[in-house]
Parts: sequence; C-alpha cells; structure tokens
Amino acid sequence: MTLAKFVATLAGVGLLRPAPGTWGSAVVLPAVLLGPAWCLGLALLLGLAGLWAVGRLPERKADPGWVVVDEGAGQLLALAALPLGAGWPWVLAAFLLFRLFDITKPGPVGWADRQKGAVGVMLDDVLAGALAAGVLGVARALV
Repeated sequence: MTLAKFVATLAGVGLLRPAPGTWGSAVVLPAVLLGPAWCLGLALLLGLAGLWAVGRLPERKADPGWVVVDEGAGQLLALAALPLGAGWPWVLAAFLLFRLFDITKPGPVGWADRQKGAVGVMLDDVLAGALAAGVLGVARALV
C-alpha cells in the first residue's frame, strides 16, 4: 500500500465493509476526549493530509468509497463543537448529524461534492462537519 493510499484510507479503515464512510467517521470519535482544540487541530491536519493523499491517487478525479480521510476530517470538525467532557449523547449527536449531512448532501455540501479533484473530495465532508458543528452549537446554546 502506498503512503497516499494509507493516508486516504485512514490506515486501512476505508477498506472495512460495509459502509466505509461510517467506519471512517467512527474511528476518530475517541478524539473528543482530547477536547475541542485538539479536534480542530486534528481536523486541519487530516484535511491537509487528505488533500495531499487524494491528489496523488490514480482515482483523484473521483471519490472512491475507500477514501475516508475526508470523513475523518469532517467528523473531527463536528466534534470540535463539543466541550471537553461532553457526554456520549452529544458525541452520538455529532456523529449522527455529520453522517446525515454527509449522506444527504444539503446545499453547499452537495455543491462541494460535485467539484472535481482532491478539493472536491475533501470539501464536501468538511462542509458537512461545519454544518454539524453549527447545529450542535445552536443546540448547546438552547440546552
């Protein structure tokens, strides 16, 4: 396995079946224990690593299902909206909201999904994560 594919699959997680995107989102959930600043920093790191990796894949013009570094980055953005010590219901909400926006691709997420190349592969999940973070922020303010 090349380094680019290793990064793109999040160390092989993207090769798990069924639902590799869900696995890619789930594998980063423990990062919530580090707190929001770490989640944000890791999201940035995965986003940049993903741009590099996807840009070096032969499939770089498409978004193959086994590329899950984008799901990891997006999920980490959603987790960054949670305070340190957030309980499992909040973590579950972050996971479900991110997956909902990633799968249904509302508004800007759908637009980003139609973009070509590594930026398009990464951007739809980053926007899905940002939308999930926004919803979580509003929910936390109301609760």
